[in-house]
Amino acid sequence: MRPTRLFCAIGMSLWSAVATGSQAAPSVALDEALKAHLKSERLEMVTSIRGLPLGVRDELQTLFGGRLDMAEPGAEFQITAVGDNPKLPTRRLVAAGCSTDHCLVYYERGGVAHTWQVALFHWTPAATRFEWGGTAPGGLATIDNVRKAVLSGAVKSPNTLW
Repeated sequence: MRPTRLFCAIGMSLWSAVATGSQAAPSVALDEALKAHLKSERLEMVTSIRGLPLGVRDELQTLFGGRLDMAEPGAEFQITAVGDNPKLPTRRLVAAGCSTDHCLVYYERGGVAHTWQVALFHWTPAATRFEWGGTAPGGLATIDNVRKAVLSGAVKSPNTLW
């Protein structure tokens, strides 16, 4: 009888953790000064990974755990965890835009949970740093739509997998 109660308690704890983890994440607060700056920023569209500044590519590589594992827009990638080609990247660039001091990058992340992520980088030729980001709504086709989602608070707290 005791092992049954123990397994029930473990099962209830796991179910509770799964239920809590599947709830919508709260919005990530974007600093008001950065929000105002981003609102007035003139973002030039970037159409490929190689079009991103080198510092931004380096920071993405760091964010992704040491490898710039990202397909070009429209290219194949591992959209699901099952049945895909493991040689394909697990992410795909959707839209990106850069100004004189910031880059906004929006991409899909495949796997068990197909998500869309947005990352904002502060960059200069001398230094680049990840500044802000999170999980974004899917289907944003342009960098202007991505910016609108960021400014409206539609970007949620990131999961641990970028």
